[in-house]
Amino acid sequence: MSTPQIKKIAVFTSGGDAPGMNAAIRAVVRGSLYYNLEVCGILRGYEGMIAGQFLPLTGLSVSNIIQRGGTILKSARSEDFRSKAGRARAYENVKNYGIDAIVPIGGNGTFTGAKIFFEEYGIPSVGVPGTIDNDLYGTDFTIGYDTAVNTALDSIDKIRDTADAHERVFFIEVMGRDTGFIAVRSAIGGGAEMALIPETRTKLKDIVKKLTATALHTKSSHVIIVAEGDEEGNAMEIAAKVKKELPELDIKVTNLGHTQRGGSPTAADRVLASRLGLAAVEGLIAGKTGVMAGIVNRSLIYTSFEDTITKKKPVNKDLIRMIDILSGRGL
Repeated sequence: MSTPQIKKIAVFTSGGDAPGMNAAIRAVVRGSLYYNLEVCGILRGYEGMIAGQFLPLTGLSVSNIIQRGGTILKSARSEDFRSKAGRARAYENVKNYGIDAIVPIGGNGTFTGAKIFFEEYGIPSVGVPGTIDNDLYGTDFTIGYDTAVNTALDSIDKIRDTADAHERVFFIEVMGRDTGFIAVRSAIGGGAEMALIPETRTKLKDIVKKLTATALHTKSSHVIIVAEGDEEGNAMEIAAKVKKELPELDIKVTNLGHTQRGGSPTAADRVLASRLGLAAVEGLIAGKTGVMAGIVNRSLIYTSFEDTITKKKPVNKDLIRMIDILSGRGL
């Protein structure tokens, strides 16, 4: 049963949307009701908190949403919440609505806002990691990542067919402004020859050398995955540089863009979101605040917002090494 301190919880989604956010909302609502807590949703994240866009949620409110992409609570980025005046308005609305604690679903920016809000006004919060980038410290996987990888993989498989048919080199750009988690996993799953990511130094001469050794002699087609934040440039820019060095190659570029954010969440994302949404509610009931619920080595843990925000989550080096080994260099 709930403690007297927490009687009403508000849940909201903030920042970039991710498949599985609806499953997390559902878990927060159903979990709150199970523990006899009131629960409401805040539309459009911190913007809605400032504007007073609150709505009560019931079990029926979250019926038939677990399979839906996007977020029924909508999402937005809020410049006003960065100011003390904006946060003061948000606090007045939170108190007027009788909210005792919040469950923010999002990424680093979302948790930074919740951390500051607690420091200034004492509103407890337990966060749920919702971002396709998988870049949050304190959880092996974030909600939406698995779906984004599978969405990218579906496109990569289709592009591989046409690459092979026409003996082309395709540079495929995936999301990953600051990290290469999507690029690495989709490259392995899609049998790509290379993955260019922010975590490793991309050298144009190495790309040219590998293509010279394989594309011109042993392999008729290549797929190279490029994270959008690679320091050498985006897929279009890198492809143009390679074309100058190897004009004889038929080079094409595809940017998968926001297709990676949409779609029905995979089973893995639905289960993860359900587990973490419930963990957020139970964490608040247990008196936790200023933490993110996550799964590490299959176990539920709570990591401070401070660590989640400031600590870097590394890409597995063994996976990066695997791409090179399995790319067909020795063919």
